[in-house]
Amino acid sequence: MTPYKDMYEIFYRFEAEPFRLSPDTRFCFDHKSYARAKAYMQYAFNRAEGFVMVTGRPGTGKTTLIGDLVNSLPRSRVTVATLVTTQLEAEDMLEMLAHALGVGTSGRSKAATLQSITIMLRREHEKGRRALLIIDEAQDLSVSALEELRLLTNLQRNGRPLLQIFLVGQDQLRDLVHAPEMEQVFQRIVAACHLDPLTQEETREYVRHRLRQSGWRGDPRLSESLYPIIHRFSEGIPRRINLICGRLLLHGAVERKHELGVADARLVVGELHAERLTSLSPTADNIFDQPDHFEEEEFPPPSKPSARAESELDTGDRSLGQPSSEAAQKPMTLSGENAAVGTVGERQPEGKESPAPQEAALQKNALPTAASETKPQAVRAPEPEAPFFPLPEETAPDEEGPSTGHSWLWWLGLLIILTAGLGWAWYQGLLG
Repeated sequence: MTPYKDMYEIFYRFEAEPFRLSPDTRFCFDHKSYARAKAYMQYAFNRAEGFVMVTGRPGTGKTTLIGDLVNSLPRSRVTVATLVTTQLEAEDMLEMLAHALGVGTSGRSKAATLQSITIMLRREHEKGRRALLIIDEAQDLSVSALEELRLLTNLQRNGRPLLQIFLVGQDQLRDLVHAPEMEQVFQRIVAACHLDPLTQEETREYVRHRLRQSGWRGDPRLSESLYPIIHRFSEGIPRRINLICGRLLLHGAVERKHELGVADARLVVGELHAERLTSLSPTADNIFDQPDHFEEEEFPPPSKPSARAESELDTGDRSLGQPSSEAAQKPMTLSGENAAVGTVGERQPEGKESPAPQEAALQKNALPTAASETKPQAVRAPEPEAPFFPLPEETAPDEEGPSTGHSWLWWLGLLIILTAGLGWAWYQGLLG
């Protein structure tokens, strides 16, 4: 089944949608803050103990960072359980953890649930596997739930902890962990990192990185004056950047534009502000007074098809009735009655009598010669682009020639007259 494609993805011939709002590890961009946070998390993971805390404003890429880290882990040696909390208390959090680890808790008490989790973690340790718990939106955890998590980190086997926990959340998570009653949790934090918004230069590189990951090869061309506008109204938040750029590409596709500049950004930002999707107003902002400047893009040349692909292409041409490269080099001659004409399309030498009218007609209607086939063919102009919105298919005209003889209505009338005559004759016979 072919996945649904966005409008601008089709118009600009992208291989993937570059500016989705949902996290996608295929588009990870290692800006300074992101790379530092990932390095801290890898360091803490190698320590195999305690808590790791990752914080940041909504939309800064925390979930993407976690997904990127999990994808880099050797899954044959690590068991990963992920929870997205919604203000859970201690017992609810334990039940969700048990389900994430594959431990049944139907009708069990808290003590039985804890015992099942402990047995499962010990078995993983005996198999040489580690257990990692990732809690997203951890700022919503209650104090009792955090304390229960701290007690789980006390589970050890041969002096090594059985469980490591990553806490991922918004800025409020730092306030929660630094609270006086959370002193014991705070002391078990091995590493803490914060994802900062992108700078203006990082915003430019982020946009171009996601476009290139989607198969962008310069269409549409983007004005350099766009990037300060995108940074200003997104505040450097990657999710907001995706929102603005996605709407900008949609606007370009609807208007069938292959160059996007300041005027397009002003229109898109104005629409987003009217929809209350941006907090800053574009009214009377001199950032839109900058002239457009388009730089030449450099893209790697497309890869040359392999010998196998060229062979398949040549086979496909022959199956469609097109001569292959070998067949095109062989001379074409006629046999039988047309052999008297000689090689098809052969030019008569000077001084030789011109062919008879019938032979001239044969030569005129003959197939092209091999020489004409081997000559370079004129390059066909590219076909016009298909309409952006699909149009109804046109009905093909009737290719049949003009009909000969009488129409079916004429024959029907004749049949009615004959039937009436026979019926009248039969009726007269009865009367006689």
